[in-house]
Amino acid sequence: MQSARSEKSSIASDSTAESSTVKPIELSALVRAWRVDAGNKLRRARPLPQKEVAGRAGVSERWYRGLESGEPVSLSSDTLRRLSLALQLGPDERMLLYSFALGGATVTVTDANAGAEVQLALLQLVTAQTEFPAYLADSTWNVLGYNALMATWFPWVREPDSNLMRWTLTNPTARTQMLEWRMHAEVYLAMLRFAQARGSDQQLDGLLDDILRDPECSQLWQQTAKVVAFRQGHRYRLHLPHISPERIDVTSQVLLPAYGGGFRCVMLLPQNRGPTASLDPDFP
Repeated sequence: MQSARSEKSSIASDSTAESSTVKPIELSALVRAWRVDAGNKLRRARPLPQKEVAGRAGVSERWYRGLESGEPVSLSSDTLRRLSLALQLGPDERMLLYSFALGGATVTVTDANAGAEVQLALLQLVTAQTEFPAYLADSTWNVLGYNALMATWFPWVREPDSNLMRWTLTNPTARTQMLEWRMHAEVYLAMLRFAQARGSDQQLDGLLDDILRDPECSQLWQQTAKVVAFRQGHRYRLHLPHISPERIDVTSQVLLPAYGGGFRCVMLLPQNRGPTASLDPDFP
């Protein structure tokens, strides 16, 4: 019998090529990976059997085997709900499952002028913040704008073509400034996997290629098929000696405009502000 570890390894190989070129993620590979994770969540020593998942979801074993094999199957809303419960899926995984069932449908901005107006309004919102770092990124995490505190805390945002994912996952400085880096890296990679599964493009594929050339990131990518949509409300512990001799705890708040064309407005709210006030070294 194949072990959970060996099965997960074979699943991961479906999601990434042996070279730096990343293959598109298929629903069949995700479902197989989720079945492995469901076994772990239920504290089994192995993945849930296909027969058990089929029974939990109220479908035939033949139907479920077809789903994992990539055969076309009918996915009604009730089937999606039962399948989500059977595989112990979290909210982000459910979102991705439903996205596949709907053919990857999503809301996009088709009016370029309207998109520019939204971006300008968000930039004004970001730069107006004086109490905490804030930045604006696009759908592939390119930094489009930031406020003064963001540039003080993280000078790399001033660099041309600065990208949050590329810096966080490949720059050695990130691994010293972001405590528990490996845990956060796993989440960032899960966000990239979610974005790719929703519909990759040349820019996203190039970003993934760059990141997966890093041996540790490549290893983390192959270990799991976890997906995360957004890092709303997540906490970070930062080591920024140029800002404070003490550890800085922050919580990220992500704003997603309804018609924002993939824009992300992110604010880092300090949790231990006390006598350091806004944590701005130039604060009077």
